[in-house]
Amino acid sequence: MITLLADGRESTVEGMVVPHGVTVLGWERKPHGWCRGDACLPSFRAAAAETGQGVDLAAFAGLLGRPVVADEEEGVVAVGEPAGTAMDVAPEFEELTRLRGRKVALVFWASWCGCRYDLPAWDELHRELSGHGFSVLSVSLDREPADAREWLAGTDHPAVVDADGRIAELYNVINVPTVVWVDEAGRVARPQDTMTATDTFRSMNGLSSERAVAALRRWVVDGEAGTTLRELRAPTEDECLARLHARIAAWLLRSGRTAAAERHLRTAAGLAPHDLAIRRGLLPLRGVDPFGEEYFALREELETAGIAIYRPLPDWQETA
Repeated sequence: MITLLADGRESTVEGMVVPHGVTVLGWERKPHGWCRGDACLPSFRAAAAETGQGVDLAAFAGLLGRPVVADEEEGVVAVGEPAGTAMDVAPEFEELTRLRGRKVALVFWASWCGCRYDLPAWDELHRELSGHGFSVLSVSLDREPADAREWLAGTDHPAVVDADGRIAELYNVINVPTVVWVDEAGRVARPQDTMTATDTFRSMNGLSSERAVAALRRWVVDGEAGTTLRELRAPTEDECLARLHARIAAWLLRSGRTAAAERHLRTAAGLAPHDLAIRRGLLPLRGVDPFGEEYFALREELETAGIAIYRPLPDWQETA
């Protein structure tokens, strides 16, 4: 048996070739092809993944444009979202769907980031602007939900912990803090932006929370998003593969298989050296202080290589 990590769930399959008659990645075999809801993959296309023994999981995922990383020695395979996925329509997840009809600021944060201290300020904005049809939805990138809970205690806004990294994958979030605005119809109004709600760490990030919050208010109250989707960062193939290696690494770390996990983490870092959501985000699972020497060595590595740690959009930084 092999553990399958896909679509935010953990399940088991008999092997990399799934026997006939079994649903594959939510798709069901019908006489005319493989179907999932109203979408169908015709038989002539699916034939490339079908064998006498069943369906080749990696080949089938490839037909769907979904990247795959398999570690058969460790008995685990991860399947991700397609590379280069367009985000003009905000990718859905349950907590966001509940807020359809409202403007939403998706606030990505983590307990391993100083942005955890901004949560009370985001919560206050949620309460202040609620009457304008606005909600904050915070998304913690903590791999252990318990690490996020203490920072969420006493807050009123809706929140979710993205322990398997799927929401970060859907929105191509590579560091925190990151904020994405979603309008009432579920469209992205502002793509990935480094925004803060306080100036607690302005000496490190150089960002004005006053200007960020003013831009948010202009959008909520006056409907001025102030930017376009030209600024959107779609994931590259390497970024998608890095996230799958990280997902497998987290699964291995939880089961105590440190050496195998480190191998996948090294591969992830090579594919996406700029992805701090992976490289810093998995430090706690490794038993490493995410505010310690290893993190500051990582910052120095990225700065020396000319890789941006914070990626604010340019439109709101000049005017309060």
